[in-house]
Amino acid sequence: MDEQNSYRPKITSIPEGVIRPLWSVMIPTYNCANYLRETLASVLAQDPGPDLMQIEVLDDHSTKDDPAAVVEELGCGRVGFYQQPQNVGHTKNFQTCLERSRGTLIHLLHGDDCVRNGFYQKLERAFDKKPEIGAAFCRHIWMDEQSHWQVVTKLEQSESGVLSNWLERIAVEQCIQTPSIVVRRDVYEKLGGFDSRLSWSEDWEMWVRIAAQYPVWYEVEPLAVYRIHSNSSTGRHIRTGENMQDVRRAIEIFQAYLPETTASKLLNKARENWALDAIVYTAPNRLAAGDMTAVMAQISEALKCSRSLKVINKLTSLIWRIVKVWVKRQALQGAKLWIKPKTVYD
Repeated sequence: MDEQNSYRPKITSIPEGVIRPLWSVMIPTYNCANYLRETLASVLAQDPGPDLMQIEVLDDHSTKDDPAAVVEELGCGRVGFYQQPQNVGHTKNFQTCLERSRGTLIHLLHGDDCVRNGFYQKLERAFDKKPEIGAAFCRHIWMDEQSHWQVVTKLEQSESGVLSNWLERIAVEQCIQTPSIVVRRDVYEKLGGFDSRLSWSEDWEMWVRIAAQYPVWYEVEPLAVYRIHSNSSTGRHIRTGENMQDVRRAIEIFQAYLPETTASKLLNKARENWALDAIVYTAPNRLAAGDMTAVMAQISEALKCSRSLKVINKLTSLIWRIVKVWVKRQALQGAKLWIKPKTVYD
């Protein structure tokens, strides 16, 4: 465990005598100022005032836009701003968010995501009802680059409340996006920050780590909105297969959090779920976009995760789709060659 802790930066407690708000809404940004207006507006619409809520934008040294100007324009002095002296990457920028937070409850809200009315009120109520919980999260909505809603995540249970068997459930499937979850600051102080060994699944590992130590509350109403981008760092990770490599690394790390009697079964299920996600969703999406490099990377990494019968069956279907696409393209490219032999027989 000491070795594990060496990869998790310590979050120091707030000194005695410092006046603390209830909330710290920490907004990490990087080259997304065009979306930051929507993000800040969604928070400021629910602002209970500076005595109760710290709001701060933490920019990872953006090079393509000016987030400080957006903060000045919309924040009007209400929103704090901090810029990294150099680009440090999103995991370390998250760490800065945690270190600079002063509130009892921390909400990490990406600078291109947003929250719906009622987010802070309803999640605050969860901590009031169950002070022992370490975190609370809600359903979220996926939106595209034009802010059009796409999908609402599935229900984890029918009513809001503390989740049962949550460690076993979150360990096999990542179903929480960062903007939808609120964590007590003293939880981060006890467990440490995001694991520096991870670059894509650091959030999933953190949610599993918290579930291993604390009860977690679930809000059934979708109150957070998560934006997906075609050219995001997530997209680049998918093209190289780094996303799946990071997943395998995360699973190895949180093996120690799971009960010995069920750890092997849960980890195999987690690997199978991620392999299926790559083959059933990610690879076909990249195939439709004509990105065969990403398709092959996802297949290769999926098979390193799991070669269960279910995975192989789904892979067989995907291979047939790939063959059909290839045949169609070959036919279109060689259409003239198909016509020329006919003239010989004429």
